[in-house]
Amino acid sequence: MAIKANPLQGLFDDYQHIDKRLFFILVCLITFLLLFIKKSFIESRIAAFEILEQRGEMGIYHLINALQYFSIPLVYLYKFTVSAFILWIGCFLFGYKVYYSRLWQWVMLGECIFFIAEIIKIGWFLFIQTDPELGDIRAFYPLSLMNLMDFREVPDRWHYPLKAVNVFEIMYWIFLVYSIQFLSGKKYSVSLKIVLSSYVFWFMAWLGFFVLVYK
Repeated sequence: MAIKANPLQGLFDDYQHIDKRLFFILVCLITFLLLFIKKSFIESRIAAFEILEQRGEMGIYHLINALQYFSIPLVYLYKFTVSAFILWIGCFLFGYKVYYSRLWQWVMLGECIFFIAEIIKIGWFLFIQTDPELGDIRAFYPLSLMNLMDFREVPDRWHYPLKAVNVFEIMYWIFLVYSIQFLSGKKYSVSLKIVLSSYVFWFMAWLGFFVLVYK
Protein backbone atom coordinates (compact mmCIF):
# COMPACT_ATOMS: atom_id res chain seq x y z
CA MET A 1 0.00 0.00 0.00
CA ALA A 2 1.35 3.41 -0.98
CA ILE A 3 2.28 5.80 1.79
CA LYS A 4 0.10 8.90 1.92
CA ALA A 5 1.98 11.96 0.66
CA ASN A 6 3.13 14.31 3.42
CA PRO A 7 1.83 17.84 2.74
CA LEU A 8 4.49 19.29 5.05
CA GLN A 9 7.37 17.60 3.25
CA GLY A 10 8.83 20.86 1.93
CA LEU A 11 8.67 22.53 5.33
CA PHE A 12 10.34 19.57 6.98
CA ASP A 13 13.09 19.43 4.34
CA ASP A 14 13.88 23.12 4.88
CA TYR A 15 13.75 22.82 8.66
CA GLN A 16 16.46 20.16 8.66
CA HIS A 17 19.01 22.76 7.52
CA ILE A 18 18.24 25.27 10.29
CA ASP A 19 20.44 25.60 13.39
CA LYS A 20 18.10 24.23 16.08
CA ARG A 21 19.80 26.11 18.94
CA LEU A 22 19.27 29.40 17.18
CA PHE A 23 15.69 28.37 16.43
CA PHE A 24 15.10 27.67 20.13
CA ILE A 25 16.39 31.15 20.96
CA LEU A 26 14.07 32.60 18.30
CA VAL A 27 11.06 30.76 19.79
CA CYS A 28 11.91 32.15 23.23
CA LEU A 29 12.33 35.68 21.87
CA ILE A 30 8.99 35.59 20.05
CA THR A 31 7.29 34.31 23.19
CA PHE A 32 8.96 37.06 25.22
CA LEU A 33 7.77 39.71 22.75
CA LEU A 34 4.18 38.45 22.68
CA LEU A 35 4.06 38.25 26.47
CA PHE A 36 5.48 41.77 26.76
CA ILE A 37 2.89 43.18 24.35
CA LYS A 38 0.05 41.43 26.17
CA LYS A 39 1.13 42.70 29.58
CA SER A 40 2.13 46.21 28.51
CA PHE A 41 -0.71 47.07 26.16
CA ILE A 42 -3.60 44.97 27.50
CA GLU A 43 -3.28 43.86 31.13
CA SER A 44 -1.67 47.08 32.39
CA ARG A 45 -4.63 49.13 31.11
CA ILE A 46 -7.39 47.38 33.03
CA ALA A 47 -8.93 48.95 36.12
CA ALA A 48 -7.55 46.34 38.56
CA PHE A 49 -3.97 47.28 37.76
CA GLU A 50 -4.72 50.97 37.91
CA ILE A 51 -5.95 50.44 41.48
CA LEU A 52 -2.79 48.52 42.39
CA GLU A 53 -0.68 51.31 40.96
CA GLN A 54 -2.55 53.92 42.99
CA ARG A 55 -1.99 51.89 46.14
CA GLY A 56 1.70 51.46 45.37
CA GLU A 57 1.34 47.67 45.24
CA MET A 58 2.74 47.10 41.75
CA GLY A 59 6.02 45.66 43.03
CA ILE A 60 4.65 42.13 43.36
CA TYR A 61 3.06 42.36 39.90
CA HIS A 62 6.39 43.39 38.33
CA LEU A 63 8.18 40.61 40.21
CA ILE A 64 5.76 38.01 38.86
CA ASN A 65 6.20 39.44 35.36
CA ALA A 66 9.98 39.18 35.65
CA LEU A 67 9.73 35.55 36.74
CA GLN A 68 7.46 34.80 33.77
CA TYR A 69 9.90 36.38 31.33
CA PHE A 70 12.99 34.64 32.71
CA SER A 71 11.25 31.27 33.01
CA ILE A 72 10.38 31.08 29.29
CA PRO A 73 13.45 28.99 28.28
CA LEU A 74 13.00 26.65 31.25
CA VAL A 75 9.31 26.15 30.53
CA TYR A 76 10.04 25.33 26.89
CA LEU A 77 12.88 22.97 27.77
CA TYR A 78 10.55 21.09 30.10
CA LYS A 79 7.62 21.08 27.67
CA PHE A 80 9.63 19.93 24.65
CA THR A 81 11.49 17.30 26.66
CA VAL A 82 8.32 15.73 28.09
CA SER A 83 6.37 15.90 24.81
CA ALA A 84 9.21 14.38 22.81
CA PHE A 85 9.69 11.61 25.38
CA ILE A 86 6.01 10.68 25.26
CA LEU A 87 6.11 10.51 21.46
CA TRP A 88 9.39 8.56 21.54
CA ILE A 89 7.79 5.97 23.82
CA GLY A 90 4.81 5.80 21.45
CA CYS A 91 7.09 5.15 18.48
CA PHE A 92 9.02 2.54 20.44
CA LEU A 93 5.84 0.67 21.43
CA PHE A 94 4.81 0.50 17.78
CA GLY A 95 8.23 -0.85 16.85
CA TYR A 96 9.56 2.23 15.04
CA LYS A 97 13.00 3.68 15.69
CA VAL A 98 12.88 7.47 15.75
CA TYR A 99 15.71 9.43 17.34
CA TYR A 100 14.62 11.28 20.46
CA SER A 101 16.67 14.36 19.57
CA ARG A 102 14.85 14.71 16.25
CA LEU A 103 11.45 14.36 17.90
CA TRP A 104 12.50 17.13 20.30
CA GLN A 105 13.37 19.37 17.37
CA TRP A 106 10.07 18.72 15.59
CA VAL A 107 8.08 19.32 18.76
CA MET A 108 9.82 22.68 19.00
CA LEU A 109 8.81 23.55 15.43
CA GLY A 110 5.20 22.63 16.16
CA GLU A 111 5.11 25.09 19.06
CA CYS A 112 5.02 27.90 16.49
CA ILE A 113 1.38 27.00 15.82
CA PHE A 114 0.44 28.47 19.20
CA PHE A 115 1.96 31.81 18.26
CA ILE A 116 -1.02 32.29 15.95
CA ALA A 117 -3.40 31.93 18.90
CA GLU A 118 -1.44 34.48 20.96
CA ILE A 119 -1.42 36.99 18.11
CA ILE A 120 -5.18 36.58 17.68
CA LYS A 121 -5.69 37.07 21.42
CA ILE A 122 -3.62 40.25 21.42
CA GLY A 123 -5.48 41.58 18.39
CA TRP A 124 -8.84 40.74 19.98
CA PHE A 125 -8.21 42.82 23.08
CA LEU A 126 -6.43 45.64 21.24
CA PHE A 127 -8.98 46.20 18.51
CA ILE A 128 -12.27 44.42 19.36
CA GLN A 129 -12.85 44.00 23.09
CA THR A 130 -10.88 47.08 24.05
CA ASP A 131 -12.09 47.47 27.65
CA PRO A 132 -11.72 43.98 29.16
CA GLU A 133 -11.69 42.89 32.76
CA LEU A 134 -8.94 40.66 34.11
CA GLY A 135 -11.29 37.66 34.02
CA ASP A 136 -12.03 38.26 30.34
CA ILE A 137 -8.34 38.15 29.48
CA ARG A 138 -7.59 35.05 31.52
CA ALA A 139 -10.62 33.12 30.25
CA PHE A 140 -10.19 33.95 26.57
CA TYR A 141 -8.44 31.57 24.19
CA PRO A 142 -9.17 31.80 20.45
CA LEU A 143 -11.28 29.00 18.94
CA SER A 144 -11.49 27.05 22.19
CA LEU A 145 -14.42 25.32 23.90
CA MET A 146 -14.39 28.10 26.49
CA ASN A 147 -15.41 30.57 23.80
CA LEU A 148 -18.67 28.68 23.28
CA MET A 149 -19.97 29.60 26.75
CA ASP A 150 -19.97 32.36 29.34
CA PHE A 151 -16.91 31.71 31.51
CA ARG A 152 -18.66 33.35 34.48
CA GLU A 153 -21.12 30.45 34.55
CA VAL A 154 -18.41 27.79 34.31
CA PRO A 155 -16.78 26.41 37.50
CA ASP A 156 -13.16 27.51 37.84
CA ARG A 157 -11.84 23.96 37.62
CA TRP A 158 -13.08 23.70 34.03
CA HIS A 159 -11.53 26.95 32.76
CA TYR A 160 -8.11 25.54 31.90
CA PRO A 161 -9.37 22.30 30.28
CA LEU A 162 -11.92 24.17 28.17
CA LYS A 163 -9.25 26.60 26.99
CA ALA A 164 -6.78 23.79 26.34
CA VAL A 165 -9.13 22.02 23.91
CA ASN A 166 -8.98 24.33 20.92
CA VAL A 167 -8.43 24.38 17.18
CA PHE A 168 -4.72 25.18 17.54
CA GLU A 169 -4.15 22.19 19.81
CA ILE A 170 -5.79 19.94 17.23
CA MET A 171 -3.62 21.52 14.52
CA TYR A 172 -0.62 20.67 16.70
CA TRP A 173 -1.74 17.04 16.91
CA ILE A 174 -2.02 16.88 13.12
CA PHE A 175 1.43 18.43 12.83
CA LEU A 176 2.83 15.73 15.12
CA VAL A 177 1.26 13.00 12.98
CA TYR A 178 2.94 14.30 9.83
CA SER A 179 6.18 14.84 11.74
CA ILE A 180 6.32 11.19 12.82
CA GLN A 181 5.39 10.08 9.33
CA PHE A 182 8.30 12.13 7.98
CA LEU A 183 10.77 10.90 10.61
CA SER A 184 9.79 7.24 10.46
CA GLY A 185 8.95 6.97 6.76
CA LYS A 186 5.90 4.89 7.71
CA LYS A 187 2.23 5.10 6.80
CA TYR A 188 0.08 8.02 7.87
CA SER A 189 -2.40 5.71 9.61
CA VAL A 190 0.34 4.29 11.84
CA SER A 191 1.66 7.75 12.67
CA LEU A 192 -1.88 8.79 13.59
CA LYS A 193 -2.22 5.84 15.96
CA ILE A 194 1.11 6.68 17.58
CA VAL A 195 0.10 10.28 18.30
CA LEU A 196 -3.40 9.37 19.50
CA SER A 197 -2.18 6.61 21.81
CA SER A 198 0.73 8.60 23.24
CA TYR A 199 0.57 12.38 23.17
CA VAL A 200 -3.20 12.85 22.84
CA PHE A 201 -3.92 10.16 25.43
CA TRP A 202 -1.65 11.75 28.03
CA PHE A 203 -2.86 15.23 27.15
CA MET A 204 -6.47 14.25 27.87
CA ALA A 205 -5.40 12.31 30.96
CA TRP A 206 -3.65 15.43 32.27
CA LEU A 207 -6.79 17.53 31.76
CA GLY A 208 -8.85 14.94 33.61
CA PHE A 209 -6.34 14.87 36.46
CA PHE A 210 -6.40 18.67 36.63
CA VAL A 211 -10.18 18.70 37.01
CA LEU A 212 -10.06 16.06 39.76
CA VAL A 213 -7.39 17.72 41.91
CA TYR A 214 -8.36 21.37 41.36
CA LYS A 215 -9.34 23.20 44.54
